[in-house]
Amino acid sequence: MTAPIRVALVDDQALFRAGLRLLISSQADLECVGEAGNGADGIRLVETARPDVVLMDIRMPVMDGIEATTRIVDASVAAGGGGPRIIVLTTFDLDEAAARAIRGGASGFVLKDADPEFLLAAIRTVHAGSSVIAAAQIIELFEHFDAKRMPPVPPAAYTRLTPREQEIFALAARGLSNAEIAAAEFLSEATVKTHISRTLAKLELRDRVQLVVYAYENSLIA
Repeated sequence: MTAPIRVALVDDQALFRAGLRLLISSQADLECVGEAGNGADGIRLVETARPDVVLMDIRMPVMDGIEATTRIVDASVAAGGGGPRIIVLTTFDLDEAAARAIRGGASGFVLKDADPEFLLAAIRTVHAGSSVIAAAQIIELFEHFDAKRMPPVPPAAYTRLTPREQEIFALAARGLSNAEIAAAEFLSEATVKTHISRTLAKLELRDRVQLVVYAYENSLIA
């Protein structure tokens, strides 16, 4: 049998955490491995419990979820990867805090009043390596709340991509799936997946969410 997905809960509302724990525990393929009431405790929980996925509230005392997310992701990168995927929980769709959390390395965000089935699907989706926010939605977030974009001068790392990798990068940044990219470029999905993996490695990005952030911040999305 496949080991269950290990989920950690970081939220300052004990009652909300209790509801999440019950929901997660009701699923045979999910396991709740710990809870924390603020971002600082959440970081310590990640270090000890080694979850696969973290549900992270944004607004908490001591340390908010944005700072905690950034620190967890940075620690994972410094250790060579393998850290948890993070889904931030917010009460507002398309708010500035969600944009900052995505920049910090979160794999997406889910509204606190989302349907339980959607939240469970989001956990499984990010654990599988995908995100729960589309490229177009990330761009919309940034255009609403962001600041200044960098001048349109490609960074050195981007210029080291092959022409084919740059083509696939552009399509992925627009939110196309592997199947859609394969059809557009007359490639197999396996080949597209290989190009995406190499591109992420060359740019030192963790996943497609970070690829879209990178593309937007460096003015690589028209």
